Amino acid sequence: METFNTLSPVIQNHVKQIAKTSGMPVNDETYESLAVAWMEKKQCFEDSIADHNFEDVSFFSRDEARGALALTYSGSLINIGPLVDGVRRVEYTSVGLRTDVPASAVDEASELSSDVETDAVVSFKKGPIQQSSPIFKIAISAEKLDAEEEVELLTQVVQEVTEDFVEVNKTIIQ
Repeated sequence: METFNTLSPVIQNHVKQIAKTSGMPVNDETYESLAVAWMEKKQCFEDSIADHNFEDVSFFSRDEARGALALTYSGSLINIGPLVDGVRRVEYTSVGLRTDVPASAVDEASELSSDVETDAVVSFKKGPIQQSSPIFKIAISAEKLDAEEEVELLTQVVQEVTEDFVEVNKTIIQ
């Protein structure tokens, strides 16, 4: 339980919840392998946002014109597109082993219920999900892009991170 014990209690709790809904045995070995995977996924996310010139923020206003990427404590990704005509394209991707949430969901005309903050859930007036698990990291592009360019960039980063997460999951399942 070396890696598991280094995680914050909040993340340990999410790892335990993932174990319960994954179909894997609920034991220390599973907790440890999920903890190692969580750390690898965190690193993949951080590397990808750095490679694409994103910056970490702890707060994202629901009225912000730009888009953002969010990583939840449970390892899901939320691609919050730029605000266009009062709505955003939002894509939720659960890149995990959970069976209690959809693998992915998209809403082309989403509306955030409130601002997005680390350690708090993302909730939607209208969206692909009602609310997420608490947010671990939020990233926004350091460059000012037009909406179309930003959508492309956000989609590209999510696609890359998703592929990385899938590879990490393969190491757990084997």
